[in-house]
Amino acid sequence: MLDKIFEIIQKEDKKNPLTDEQIAALLNIKREDVTQFRLKNNIPDSRERRKPYLLEDLKKIIKEDPSISDRNLTRELNLLGYNISRFVVSQLKKEILKEIKVERKVSLKNFAPEDIKNQQEEILSFKDIIGSEGSLKVQISLAKAAVLYPPHGLHTLIVGPPGAGKSQLAEAMYNFAVESGRFREGAPFVVFNCADYADNPQLLMAQLFGYVKGAFTGADTEKRGLVEKANGGILFLDEVHRLPSEGQEILFYLLDKGKFRRLGETENTREAQIMLIAATTENPESALLLTFRRRIPVLIELPSLSERPPHERYEIIYNFFTKESVRLNKTIVIKKEALRALMLYECPGNLGQLRSDIQVACAKSFLASLGSKSSSLVVDVSDLPNHVKMGLFRLNKRDPEIERYLGEDLVVYPDKKVKIFPKEDRYMLPDEIYQFIEERFIDLKRQGLTKEEIDKILSKEMEIELKKFAASVKTSISISKKELVNVVGEKIVNAVEKAYEIARRSFKNLEDNLFYSLAIHLSATYERILSGKPIFNPQLENIIREYPLEYSTAKIMAKEINKELGIELPEEEIGFIAMYLKTFSGEKPVEEGRVGVIVLTHGHVASSMAEVANRLLGVNHAIGIDMALDEKPEKVLERTIEVVKRIDEGKGCIILVDMGSLVTFGEIITKRTGIPTRVVARVDTVMVLEAVRRAIIPETTLDEIADAIDSEKSYVGKVETLFDKKPSKAIVTVCITGEGTALKIKKYIEDLIPELKENYKIIPVGMLRQEDIAKEIEKIRKENDVAAFVGTINPGIESIPFISVEEVLKGDGVEKIKKIIGLKKENPLKEVIDEELIFLDVDAFVKSDVIDLLAEKLYEKGYVDDRFLLSVYKREAMGATILNDGIAIPHGYPEHVIKPAIAIAKLKEPIYWEKDLMADLVFMIALKEESKEYFMYLYHVLTDQNSINKLKGARNPDEVREILTS
Repeated sequence: MLDKIFEIIQKEDKKNPLTDEQIAALLNIKREDVTQFRLKNNIPDSRERRKPYLLEDLKKIIKEDPSISDRNLTRELNLLGYNISRFVVSQLKKEILKEIKVERKVSLKNFAPEDIKNQQEEILSFKDIIGSEGSLKVQISLAKAAVLYPPHGLHTLIVGPPGAGKSQLAEAMYNFAVESGRFREGAPFVVFNCADYADNPQLLMAQLFGYVKGAFTGADTEKRGLVEKANGGILFLDEVHRLPSEGQEILFYLLDKGKFRRLGETENTREAQIMLIAATTENPESALLLTFRRRIPVLIELPSLSERPPHERYEIIYNFFTKESVRLNKTIVIKKEALRALMLYECPGNLGQLRSDIQVACAKSFLASLGSKSSSLVVDVSDLPNHVKMGLFRLNKRDPEIERYLGEDLVVYPDKKVKIFPKEDRYMLPDEIYQFIEERFIDLKRQGLTKEEIDKILSKEMEIELKKFAASVKTSISISKKELVNVVGEKIVNAVEKAYEIARRSFKNLEDNLFYSLAIHLSATYERILSGKPIFNPQLENIIREYPLEYSTAKIMAKEINKELGIELPEEEIGFIAMYLKTFSGEKPVEEGRVGVIVLTHGHVASSMAEVANRLLGVNHAIGIDMALDEKPEKVLERTIEVVKRIDEGKGCIILVDMGSLVTFGEIITKRTGIPTRVVARVDTVMVLEAVRRAIIPETTLDEIADAIDSEKSYVGKVETLFDKKPSKAIVTVCITGEGTALKIKKYIEDLIPELKENYKIIPVGMLRQEDIAKEIEKIRKENDVAAFVGTINPGIESIPFISVEEVLKGDGVEKIKKIIGLKKENPLKEVIDEELIFLDVDAFVKSDVIDLLAEKLYEKGYVDDRFLLSVYKREAMGATILNDGIAIPHGYPEHVIKPAIAIAKLKEPIYWEKDLMADLVFMIALKEESKEYFMYLYHVLTDQNSINKLKGARNPDEVREILTS
């Protein structure tokens, strides 16, 4: 069969190669078998096989007529025998133009001035913006005119729905300004989203215009604003309608006179020469002051995705999948039914939402692919978010122009030339999402979990992250009813309003998106019924059976719609309305109880550990019970019983204790209350974090949490009791040439590290075959706790380190062994404490002074991105981060951390941090999610009174670093 496939490919028409589906049909086999054969034998797909012949003919045609349109170019190629669409021709034409771009730049000096101008307009195009030669041609022409207008360009307002591409157009305008010579090379391009500070107008104005000392409480120094930073370049203000009236007035004065004042200035004026590009999703006439609008002469309106032609939507989808392919460095296969849904579904968030939906699908597919040997990713309908799947039911949109793109699966390859959108783009999943999935998969696999168990855990964790991401995207998607009337008509909007009110009586948590989606859908249905076209719903029986509440509500809604529109909705259409209700109802299942978490220790450590875990996870779930050193256990037991009764949600409580009689509390509490409990000893902060992280997921059981944290050696030592059989600790020396060599390695290690024999057995293993070694090691691991393998062959067990004989002979291996067995324990804080991030005798009046200082220094040194500061304030808003003894630990979201670091400020005088709590020692924590070990060490220092006293008495940064890392 393989020979036949190869023979068919060899004999095919080179201008129109056969698709995998066509080859499969000829041989009466599955298409997947053909695809697998191709990938295994490194044979490109039909498009790539045709490409060299096509490029050759394309170059000939373009050389003869460089200004040929895409339409005419497609016709010429069809005459040559190619069966090709205009979209593919357009893509390849861009590749060819990029190849000759450098040659054109070099040859510019030979042109006359007028020729140079024309040539520049060819080179300096907006080719990266899909539709620049199509539906956006007029907008691009306006953008070019605005930039080229002497002497410094015309201020521009870009208007369009959320996610329409306003930020991308602004960035393209800046690139065009620099390349055309209108702005100098390296001119500033300052981006500011007014919505980020919309809830705090004073902070927004301070960011934009800067402030002088004393402008407001806490302004102890002067600060430059973004307007000054943008001097000589472009200032891009996104969501400008969120700028307060006062700010718009100041901007008007700046645009009119080129002058402005910082906040707090009364006499001094400053100058700045900027080109302003502003963007808004609102109607400028109602959202912006007339005085402000008067100074912005250019208005560019961007269409929604639904107004773009099908070939552009296909190209956009192709482009976004290519970007994910580059991020993953994997080929992505998009099944044609998934592609159909993406082409057809209602997408109120436009390009931004389409991009985020594609990224979510890729993340789900990536999770499913882990553990398989496939080099490519397959995106199927099951990977798509629910609202995207709704596209499969938009029968009225299945026109021939769309169907031409849905003949086969779409395959995209990682094209390194493709530009990745900037990370600050709100619709973009962070790069770390794939790394997070992969690392968690490996971590869970090391714990011995099955693929099924791993998928279950990771799916839950991913779902939480993706829901947060989707929620952040949804908050920026809105449409007024007035605008909706312009799209579907007043009659439809009135009918939907009444139907929506009926739905609200049955579903209390309806999403706003339902109103928009239902109106658009009903508009198409109304036209279809009036024109006598049938409506078919293949899922009707399933809907009636599976969604009885939604279907019965939809029937009542249909009666109201029929009355308003004078039509009769068929049963199939009622089924569609029920599906919309199911998708947008926001109904949550009855909340499952969660396992309670109690931390119980001697001294005042428990409450601090619980508080830290709660703050870092943004919850209030763990309860700390501090036991005074002279307090009787009976009294503490009674207090603990009361807490267990109060917090139990029906699934029991896990009690994390430090030592002594507290270990016995669980059994006594369960006997007295009937509430299940499990006790885990030797608690530390990281264990509390892990317990809370697991407990806040309702599906997790008490035993699952207790078993996981009681046995996970990577973050907590296993609790030993008198009844436990303690396995022997061992180091295994391995050699495939025979046991003699393994014995020599053993003796060599014992001579170099004599203290090793006190707590470790050294077991030599030598076999002639690797399979025998594997069996022997498996037997040893059942009876021993193996800490490391040393020898000439790596057994390949991921959770156990391997040290080669060569490393031992050089000396590095000996140091590694010492570290593994605890003879040489490095303090990891050395890696994240930078002396240049330690500030002593800081003169601060309010906590924002300290937060601003530390975050700014972290940003300047490249440890965090520019959104880290805002995330710190968001964390503070959830609840301040202060521990005992005047220590504050402000921290931002891990996704804004580039590399882990801790910035430290020792204040000249204590300041109020929260209510009546004061702080004089501040640690700003910028750590990634996998950086638990750093926090554990830091917490040990911050809960040691001796270390705290030393830190508060430190006289220089060297001394602070030494205290933390010794």
